[in-house]
Amino acid sequence: MKKFNNSYIFGISMVSAMGGLLFGYDWVVIGGAKPFYERFFEIASSANLQAWAMSCALIGCIIGAVASGVASDKFGRKWPLLVSAFLFTIASVGTGLASSYAIFVLFRIIGGIGIGLASALSPMYIAEIAPAHMRGRFVSLNQMTIVIGILAAQIINLIIAEKVPVGATDAFIQASWNGQIGWRWMFFACAVPAVAFFLLTFLVPESPRWLMKAGKPEKALPTLIKIGGEEYAHEEMANIQATLADVSEKVDFKTLFKPAYGAILLIGIFLAVFQQWCGINTVFNYAEEIFTAAGYGVSDTLFNIVITGSVSLIFTLVAMFTVDKWGRKKLMIFGSIGLTVNYIFLGAAFYFQLKGIAVLALVVTAVAIYAMSLAPIVWVILSEIFPNRIRGAAMALATFALWIACFILTYTFPLLNKSLGAAGTFWVYAGVCLVGFIFILKKLPETKGKSLEEIENELVKTPQFQKEIYIT
Repeated sequence: MKKFNNSYIFGISMVSAMGGLLFGYDWVVIGGAKPFYERFFEIASSANLQAWAMSCALIGCIIGAVASGVASDKFGRKWPLLVSAFLFTIASVGTGLASSYAIFVLFRIIGGIGIGLASALSPMYIAEIAPAHMRGRFVSLNQMTIVIGILAAQIINLIIAEKVPVGATDAFIQASWNGQIGWRWMFFACAVPAVAFFLLTFLVPESPRWLMKAGKPEKALPTLIKIGGEEYAHEEMANIQATLADVSEKVDFKTLFKPAYGAILLIGIFLAVFQQWCGINTVFNYAEEIFTAAGYGVSDTLFNIVITGSVSLIFTLVAMFTVDKWGRKKLMIFGSIGLTVNYIFLGAAFYFQLKGIAVLALVVTAVAIYAMSLAPIVWVILSEIFPNRIRGAAMALATFALWIACFILTYTFPLLNKSLGAAGTFWVYAGVCLVGFIFILKKLPETKGKSLEEIENELVKTPQFQKEIYIT
């Protein structure tokens, strides 16, 4: 029975997962600041400028996701994470100091690049250092820190924002402390964990799997020994080497589209897009519109957002304790069908103009379902299904698809909401979740308890699996 250094694995995983914390904070802080910076920049009457302010960071996410593939394959996993931490620091300060809408957008895009890098690199790094039987739990730490970042942003927004009187005019909000100074401190607060992430990342080792791929086994060995001892280290090195022995070192994006990788890449891209198009992120990004439609004021909305964040954290912890026991596929099936049913009822609540607690209860339930299924499990699956040789580039492509999907979701929600109403919009998301459920049920393989190399052998080198993916 091998003995693993769980405290060491946990420590380096948590440092890497700080990228997730900053991702979560930066992603959600704008929702609480939204009622105030819109009045400050005088864009409250322009749906297009509002949508661009909310979605511009996604352009950076897309850039960061693409860059992560090239950077992680050339420089490893550690140094691009350092760049991500630096960008988060710059973005939080720059956004808070913004004196014009254009400067605000520029620094949101810079922060988005940091998110794009961290979202691909953090789960990939953790997957490459965690032993097979606990990989799901440790990769889920990244989602836990995302949720902690989300909750931290929600609580800080609530603490910073002074209470806004019900029915306050745009002019009142613009001239208030919230409208002039408060929203800036919401962004400044992100600099504290960003600096901590930057400094702590210097202490973590490079990924042993990347070091093996880069032809540096002598540097990979000490880390593997520290993780699981001499026997484990030599077994892992032999398994990793076996997946690299028959290929050349150079990998580019063209390699991803070779027949051997096509089926698994299709699964990764579908899951990445589905995680976004299931619609739950609109609850965090457009909470003001959703809760306003349910009859809540600005201050009540900020409090309700904290409730959703707390629920998200609790059920992410549930996912961490079930992912390596129940498996990935069961949780994904539960999440997709659960959201389908929930959105049908949520759409009906808006259609019949129900107010207050009814809508809040359905929103909280949707967040809980998502938090224990699609939110963490998609990142777990993406971090483990791609072969060693192409993991950096494939993860970058899947994350690129995720952020493209997120951009479309974020930009189209206000347009859908305006044309279809809240009811029609959530019914559209219910349809998307039903499609996701069917795909997952028929096509998604189970990866619980298998090493990355075992998964590679089963998914990439088994002709039967390749055929099953393409047969409907």
